[in-house]
Amino acid sequence: MTPKWVSSATLPHPPPDLRTATTLSTDALRKTLPNPPPSSKASSQPDIQTVGSVQMAPALRLTAGKSLLLQLSENAARLSVGNPDVADVVLINQREIYLLGKKPGHTNLLVWTAKGNTTLRDISVGTDTDALFAKLSEYVPGVENLRVDSVADSLVLSGRVSDGMKVQRLMALTEAFNGNKKVINLLRVHGTQQVMLEVKVAEVSKTLLDELGVDVNLTRTFGSTSVNLLSQLLSAGSTALTTSRANGMSTVTLTAEMKKGLVKVLAEPTITAISGQEGSFLAGGKIYIPVPQANTNGSTTITLEEKEFGVGLRFLPTVLEDGLIHLRVTPEVSELSQVGTLVKGIGNQSSLLPSITTRRASTTVQLRDGESFAIGGLVKSNVTQTIKAFPILGELPILGALFRSTAFQTEKSELLFVITPRLAKILPPNYALPTDAYIQPTRHEYFLHGQMEGPAPIATPIADPVPTPTPSIEPRNVQTVTP
Repeated sequence: MTPKWVSSATLPHPPPDLRTATTLSTDALRKTLPNPPPSSKASSQPDIQTVGSVQMAPALRLTAGKSLLLQLSENAARLSVGNPDVADVVLINQREIYLLGKKPGHTNLLVWTAKGNTTLRDISVGTDTDALFAKLSEYVPGVENLRVDSVADSLVLSGRVSDGMKVQRLMALTEAFNGNKKVINLLRVHGTQQVMLEVKVAEVSKTLLDELGVDVNLTRTFGSTSVNLLSQLLSAGSTALTTSRANGMSTVTLTAEMKKGLVKVLAEPTITAISGQEGSFLAGGKIYIPVPQANTNGSTTITLEEKEFGVGLRFLPTVLEDGLIHLRVTPEVSELSQVGTLVKGIGNQSSLLPSITTRRASTTVQLRDGESFAIGGLVKSNVTQTIKAFPILGELPILGALFRSTAFQTEKSELLFVITPRLAKILPPNYALPTDAYIQPTRHEYFLHGQMEGPAPIATPIADPVPTPTPSIEPRNVQTVTP
C-alpha cells in the first residue's frame, strides 16, 4: 500500500523528500522508510496519516562530532530529517532515536507515531561551547558573566573583563579553538581605559661667538715709487677701532665682537587617548617648501610641500592588567634653522630654502599609573673656528695678529623629556584654569602705572573661632531637717 502524504497546509514546511532520508548510514532506517511515490512499488508499511495538527516539540541542541539519544513517549513509525548533512538520525527502536551532529547548522526532525500523531522538532548543531568555556575559564580567570554561544559556524563571546589584554587573550583562544573562523566579540571592558599623558620638554641652548679682525692700509713712497699694503680681514663685528696718521697714508682698523646667547624652552603638553588608539600633539607651525615636478609633456610644475615644526608628540597607550600601562611614545622638537639650503632652480636661478633642525626620540616602556620616565642625553655641541690670514705675514708671532682675523663659535644644547602616563579620571568640580589668576587692571593702573594686570587680592586670614565657655553648675547647699 502506498503511504499517504500529509498536505503542506498542515505543516510549517513542505514534507521532505524521503529519498533524502535514505542517505543515512544505517540499514535500519532504510527499512522503516517507504519509497517515494508514485513510481515505487507497494510497501509493507502500514498506512500512517497525521491526525490533527503537527505538534511542536522542544528544540534540540547538538554538538558537532557528538551524539545524543532521544527518548520518545510514543512508539515511532517513521521519521525524517530536513538536512542530513547537518545531523544524522537513526531510529534504534520504536522509543529511541540516535542523533549525531555533523557540522554547524540548523535543521528539523519529523516523527510520525503509529497513532497518527506527528511532532516537529528543531535541531541546531554548533561548536562544543562547553569545552571552550572550560578552557577560557582556566586560562583567563576573573571574567564576569562569561558566556560562549554558537551562531551558525561562528562563536559569540560575552561578559565583563577588567582590561583590554584579557579581551585579546580570549579572542586568540577562541579563534584557535574555532579553527580561525569568525568570532563575534561582545565583551565589555569596565574600568578606566583612557590614558592621559603628561609630557615636560625642557631645552637649554647656549651660544658663544668671538670674532677679531684687522684691516691694514699702509702706503709708502720711495722716490718715484709708491708701495701700498692693503689687507681686508675685517669681521662682521659691530665694534670697530680705527687708527690713522694725519697724512692719511697709514690706517689700521680693528673690529671685535663677542656674543652670548641663552635660550630656555619649556613645554608641558597634555593629551588623552583611548587604550589601543594613537594620540598626537603639535605646538608649532607649518612651512611650505617648493618642490619641482616634471610633467608628461616635458614642462616643470612647482608644487608646495608642507612641513611641520615645533614641539610634537605621538604615543600609543595600552592598558594592561593591574593598572600597568604599555606605552609607545615618540617625542620630537624641531625648529627652523638659521642657515638655509641654497638650491638652483629653473634658469640657474638660486633660491634659499628654509631647513628644519629636528631632534626626535622613540621608545616603548611599561609603567604604572603616575610613574615617570625621562629621555635625556640629547646633547648637541658644535664648535666652529675660522682663521683668515695674509700668507706668511699672518704666521709671524705677535705682529702676525695684524694680518689675520679669527672667529670662534660654539653652540651647546641639551634636551630632556619627562613623560608621565596616568589613567584618566573624573575632573573635580573645583578645577583651576590658567585665566583664574588674571585680574583686570583699573584705568588708573593701566594708564598711569602701565600695569597690564591688577594686583592680586590680599588673602584675609581667617581667625580661629573663639571657643564658647561651657557654663558650670555649682552644687547648692541643701539643708536637711531632721524631725
